[in-house]
Amino acid sequence: MFSSWISWFLSSKGNEYFCEVDEDFILDRFNLTGLNNEVANYSQALDLITDNLDDDIQDSLRGSLDVQARLLYGLIHARWIVTARGLAKMIEKYKRADFGRCPRVLCNSQALLPVGLTDIPYEKSVKLYCGRCEDLYSPKSSRHGSIDGAYFGTTFPHLLFLVYPNLIPPKNGPADFGGPPNSLGGAGGVGSGVGGVGGAGDAGRIRRNRIREEPEPSEGGGDQIVTSNVALKADRYRPKIYGFQVHEIAKLQRWQEAVRDRQVSRLEALEEAKKM
Repeated sequence: MFSSWISWFLSSKGNEYFCEVDEDFILDRFNLTGLNNEVANYSQALDLITDNLDDDIQDSLRGSLDVQARLLYGLIHARWIVTARGLAKMIEKYKRADFGRCPRVLCNSQALLPVGLTDIPYEKSVKLYCGRCEDLYSPKSSRHGSIDGAYFGTTFPHLLFLVYPNLIPPKNGPADFGGPPNSLGGAGGVGSGVGGVGGAGDAGRIRRNRIREEPEPSEGGGDQIVTSNVALKADRYRPKIYGFQVHEIAKLQRWQEAVRDRQVSRLEALEEAKKM
């Protein structure tokens, strides 16, 4: 009945991260509670998604409705993927590495999962979470990098690992899901927070490779970059479930931050020694 718009949306280039939301989930208005305050022309946008839009809608309005329909579907998608059926569909994509693989060498091409840094649309683009090094990465493709992070939400990857603990990747050894790296997703840059992968020995390398929303210039002025200052500016990524930090992860992160502070102090001492 209503596969037309959704099929078109999912088949469009750049939308490979999305999975198909079940029809009955969209038609249940309880699942859409509050979205009418987030989306302009909510009723018409919903009609467009469900292929119930009147044919007499003006072409000018149809263009703006398409933008609102994309927003509405993305927000519905964020709610869908944390349901039992939504998680199952995303697991299929995860096992195929549709979201790309971790670029860090020690992660052995571990498959990534999408995550948002905020649940509010138009604030942050989607990032890719590695369950092995517990870091965030930017999508390699600019098409994927422009996807709003709110369309996946801040809860999805961590809830998936809580529901399916058997999918938690090991900290060493080969990746759970074999095969060559997937060219569809990929990840560029490196993560914004220290994971639990290497302890103190890997802390410096992890911090040197962090991703930032506004990366430092890569050409020119290299001698002026102070490594310890860059480390201090790096954002700490904190996994949360529905806004709350997971207790064991929060406990681990306190230890990781202590390691980070020691490494930053060591970097500052080395850089002071270079100036003398």
